[in-house]
Amino acid sequence: MQNSKDASGLHKQAANDHQEAAKNHLKAAECHDKNNLSDAKDSSKSAMGCCNTAQKSTETACKSSGH
Repeated sequence: MQNSKDASGLHKQAANDHQEAAKNHLKAAECHDKNNLSDAKDSSKSAMGCCNTAQKSTETACKSSGH
């Protein structure tokens, strides 16, 4: 198991990655509300990429905590 500072940093990175995904999801929703499907599609693709990154960060962070 890693030390607490390393684990803390990994969890903070995962949280930041999830926040970035959330921002892109919200932007996609706003674009849909404005019937701007092209930008919604772009934001959705960005959200998916961020979600994939966040999932990997989460796995790494949780493993560092012994879960």
